[in-house]
Amino acid sequence: MSARFPNRTPQPLPPRFSRRAMLTATSTGFGMLAASALLADETRAQSPFAPKAPHFDPKAKNVIFCYMSGGMSHVDTFDPKPRLAQEAGDPMPFKTERTMFNQDGSIFPSPWEFRRRGDSGIPVSDLFPHIGAMADELCVIRSMTANFMEHAQGNYYFHCGLPFAGFPSMGAWVTYGLGSENHNLPGFVVTGGGGIPHGGINMMGNGFLPSVNQASLIHPGRDEPLRNIVPSEPDSRQRRQLDFVRRMDEGFLARVGSHEPIEAAVANYETAYRMQSAVPELVDLGSETEATRKLYGVDSENSSTAAYAKQCLLARRLVERGVRFVELTMVSTPGKSDGMGNPWDQHNGLELGHGANALTVDQPVGALLKDLKARGLLEETLVIFSGEFGRTPFAQGTIGRDHNPFGFSLWLAGGGLKKGFIYGQTDEYGYRVVEDQCTVHDLHATVLHLLGLDHEKLSYRFGGRDYRLTDVHGHVVRGILA
Repeated sequence: MSARFPNRTPQPLPPRFSRRAMLTATSTGFGMLAASALLADETRAQSPFAPKAPHFDPKAKNVIFCYMSGGMSHVDTFDPKPRLAQEAGDPMPFKTERTMFNQDGSIFPSPWEFRRRGDSGIPVSDLFPHIGAMADELCVIRSMTANFMEHAQGNYYFHCGLPFAGFPSMGAWVTYGLGSENHNLPGFVVTGGGGIPHGGINMMGNGFLPSVNQASLIHPGRDEPLRNIVPSEPDSRQRRQLDFVRRMDEGFLARVGSHEPIEAAVANYETAYRMQSAVPELVDLGSETEATRKLYGVDSENSSTAAYAKQCLLARRLVERGVRFVELTMVSTPGKSDGMGNPWDQHNGLELGHGANALTVDQPVGALLKDLKARGLLEETLVIFSGEFGRTPFAQGTIGRDHNPFGFSLWLAGGGLKKGFIYGQTDEYGYRVVEDQCTVHDLHATVLHLLGLDHEKLSYRFGGRDYRLTDVHGHVVRGILA
């Protein structure tokens, strides 16, 4: 009898459990572990966020889109025109098109010097010394054209391929075609800087594509970088609520069959739940080294540079984690009094406005290219740097420039592109394209191609017809492919 438990008869100790016996007894459990992993993968494969096979082998996996909203002047940045200095103050020697405000002045030379940068010798103005230092990674297109010269229409056109609200953006099309490589973060992220380009947030929307393809807006400089990301109640209660909603939605789906909006909503609920833990770690820029923060300018004395640096550093962290498409928005800059939506829009005070904007983005974007390259990420990440159109080589009034959609510049960098390369040409004044014209549809077709997608095959049926990002236009710009 046991002294502590007088009514209990002592039992003999069990024999020692050998390793072989343990394996024999638990062998079926290993199969269950494998089955659970396979089932988890199957659930992941059925998710609308799951990675999808491209049409062919891609050159790039991710996109970072630095959008210079407002219309950056190409003749002051990446397309030098010595003739403007030679004929400064003269009237344009040929008939020009109607401008936005029809306050056309005389020929206006660039206030900035151009210098040949890197081994490639690409001319970049003194506005961009840090980006210029990475010239050997750039593929500059000097022959871009746009169909619209008004900001909202131009912004929609550049993002969505059409100048109207309600159509999917480039980022939405990319995630629709390829899915996401991260189960805990959205595939399409827009980093907030305080303002959205004219036309509104819908230009980054999913349009008629499933709602899982819309952009999530993350502000890296705010206490709550993503709205409602901080749980308002205990995790266990929230999990029970989500499970209840899922059961109700699954019951509805069982009755009606496939219903894309409901399926997308379920996926969004679950992703939002997982993001509560993923986002705080993502936006913790304090985990970066002091050297990296200094490289980007995160702690710059210029508040605008510091704000944009946080976006650029966050963009690198996002693509590291498999986020498919990241768009960076402009931030407020000193000297801009006409709103945040289009900070590069210098109808007056070109030197002040462009100077402040360039100071804001140059160091962070140059650092982004350098950091991506150092980490081996540039070869699989496509970086785009552009506004919606260019600006006139003649003055609006005396010290500004009006909109010019007839010829402007942008640059790309990353996997699958020629490096240290210039494509296309405008005339001697930088007014019209004269060689290798490139349209926005051509750009979209090329971006999709680099990601392994055929722009003519990536379509979605809506309203009785098949839509695509390039509408019924667009050709891959083969001349810039490596």
